[in-house]
Amino acid sequence: MKEIKLIGEYITLGQLLKLENYVLTGGEAKIFLTDNKIYVNDILENRRGRKLYINDVIKINNKLYKII
Repeated sequence: MKEIKLIGEYITLGQLLKLENYVLTGGEAKIFLTDNKIYVNDILENRRGRKLYINDVIKINNKLYKII
């Protein structure tokens, strides 16, 4: 599980996808979310604007990320 250190109050799912180099732009993030199953705290998520907070666990293509 990779830990993502949060600097502000939250990070959006789209920002996380860009940070981890899954996508380069918000438009690509929208497409990526429709083509891939992404889970936030074991709940399927498809909104790139979804706010991620400390202790959230995100699963992207069988890779786990935890917001710390």
